[in-house]
Amino acid sequence: MEIRHLVTFQKVATLLSFTRAAEELSYAQSSVTTQIRALETSLGAELFDRLGGRIRLTPAGEKLLGYAEQILALVDAARADVAGDDGPSGTLVIGTMESVTSYRMPPLLEYFHHRYPKVRLSLRPSLCADTRQALRQGTFDIGFLLEEETRHPGLETVVLAEEPLTLVAAPGHPLARRQELSATDLRSLSVLATEAGCAYRDLFEAELRDARYTAPFLEFGTIEAIKKGVASGLGVSLLPTVTVAAELEKGEMTALPWDAPFSVYTQLAWRAGRRLSRELKLFVEQATRLMREDVPPGTPG
Repeated sequence: MEIRHLVTFQKVATLLSFTRAAEELSYAQSSVTTQIRALETSLGAELFDRLGGRIRLTPAGEKLLGYAEQILALVDAARADVAGDDGPSGTLVIGTMESVTSYRMPPLLEYFHHRYPKVRLSLRPSLCADTRQALRQGTFDIGFLLEEETRHPGLETVVLAEEPLTLVAAPGHPLARRQELSATDLRSLSVLATEAGCAYRDLFEAELRDARYTAPFLEFGTIEAIKKGVASGLGVSLLPTVTVAAELEKGEMTALPWDAPFSVYTQLAWRAGRRLSRELKLFVEQATRLMREDVPPGTPG
């Protein structure tokens, strides 16, 4: 059993694709196939079921993946210790979203920029469902989620904060004078929103929908564009409070008296069972330290 064979196996097992593994490892596909066959021969067991153009791990392959993760983590640690390198380095591919990147991550980005300049953080804008899939496939190393659910099959998660939501409108909006609003009141309004697939947008849309009514959601590309549209009177929008705090304080927008009957949580996630490099462990530790807020009792962490 050779280390390079385990590296190749781990990549194929993560991506469930010989072709994509070959591309990422800069091998010919025939080399990947040869290495996997050599590993299977040395272990006396098939590691993948080949089903037409698709593959999946056999029970033996699932067992080996856990060992491979541990062995490769030890190899990385040994290499770093023996070489006496000068600190964390390399690239972390991070799935994220505008609300996290612009309003939650700056202290974390500043920390890595000054303390660990050799660690490159590659931020990939992504909807939560796409981030979850990319984490399971190994395309992203780690990712931020903003969702109602905090348990995700195949992923490990840390809940960083419950993310308060505020329904905002232009100053002087007629509904701002009301003491409270219902979903029925909101059905007469134009709603500015992010694209479908954003958790709080989808939950809000479901809350307003009934058998006879579908909310007229106007999709904008970014939160900044939504805020400008709201401030100019184009409609109302439900947004994470952190993204509109400055505008509310300046009086550029007003908060409408409606409390969302659902909660969403900012989370950090990675593929369950994957070996965490020291750089990835460092990112998890510092993100938790710098971004975590008090999580309500009973919330899974």
